[in-house]
Amino acid sequence: MIPSNIQILGALDGIIGKAEAFCVERDMTQADLVDARLAPDMLPLGYQIKSCAVHSIGGIHGARTGSFSPDMSAWPTDLAGLRDILQHTAAELSALDRDTIDALADADTQFAFGEMRMPFTGANFLLSFSQPNFYFHATTAYAILRAQGMKLGKRDFLGMPRMKV
Repeated sequence: MIPSNIQILGALDGIIGKAEAFCVERDMTQADLVDARLAPDMLPLGYQIKSCAVHSIGGIHGARTGSFSPDMSAWPTDLAGLRDILQHTAAELSALDRDTIDALADADTQFAFGEMRMPFTGANFLLSFSQPNFYFHATTAYAILRAQGMKLGKRDFLGMPRMKV
């Protein structure tokens, strides 16, 4: 899970770099791009990028403490701030060791949102809740930028695969 999260976070970092150039080419403010959404009832690009951090390193923190709640705090309004979130999250994930993550497998972990509580083991929370949410938000961020007219392809989304050397 962690190597794949780091891979996609790196790909998103590259995409945000392309978004900076896109804003200049289109004479578009970064705030307008950060606020772009696929549909009126969906949250914007900034939230999608922030949620990739929330459902990767934040999910691990939730499994460690036994409880995870969505982070509804504000997200950066510029692309540099979003890149900082991606880079900081990748660095935190890179610093984790396998034993630390393996120790979370059987830990009681709950998803808490308002009055709702959903009980999980750490492994089930990370693999059946947090990981799908991570990919949902990464894909939605990619789709928002494509919908805005950015020229992105599948390789942009995948980033650097971990190939046998």
